Amino acid sequence: MSNNNSSVGSKIKTIRESKNLSIEEISESSGLSIEQITSIEEGQNLPSLGPLIKIARALGVRLGTFMDDNDSLGPVVCRAADRERANSISFSNGATDARKHMEYHPLAQQKAGRHMEPFVIDINPDESPEFQLSAHEGEEFIYVMQGEVEIVYGKETYTLKEGDSIFYDSIVKHHVHGAPGKSAKILAVVYIPF
Repeated sequence: MSNNNSSVGSKIKTIRESKNLSIEEISESSGLSIEQITSIEEGQNLPSLGPLIKIARALGVRLGTFMDDNDSLGPVVCRAADRERANSISFSNGATDARKHMEYHPLAQQKAGRHMEPFVIDINPDESPEFQLSAHEGEEFIYVMQGEVEIVYGKETYTLKEGDSIFYDSIVKHHVHGAPGKSAKILAVVYIPF
């Protein structure tokens, strides 16, 4: 199984350097620590989407810029067989030991100028998930294809099973993870106004 964590980090670094911005400047405008940004750029760890969205905003680019392969102006078709062979991106769950618990399969990498980021996400089981809530501008839609997930949204926790869905404003602190000890596969669409 391959992933492109390091290519996402190198794209962030390339964009930052092309704009003559220091890590300190990105840290200040994104609210993320210098260590966290350095770790992302070096491909050591990818956090949840929230911090990546903050970096994208600080750089003045779309989130998708970090994941794009090519830019296509027309529609983009992603075949199931291609998705299984394509590179995936693993994100940590925000725990201090940076366990990777979600494997993202982007569905629209070639679509230029998009504001929605659709993913199929495989969630690995975790008996005692430790996580940090994150918030960012935009909206998220999640549809559970298999398994069971928990969504912490503000002070509420929602348990979703196969066939269930949720749509929420992502400005409210939230976190998506498998129900304790359960794996899941979800379709997630993140909308980020730019």
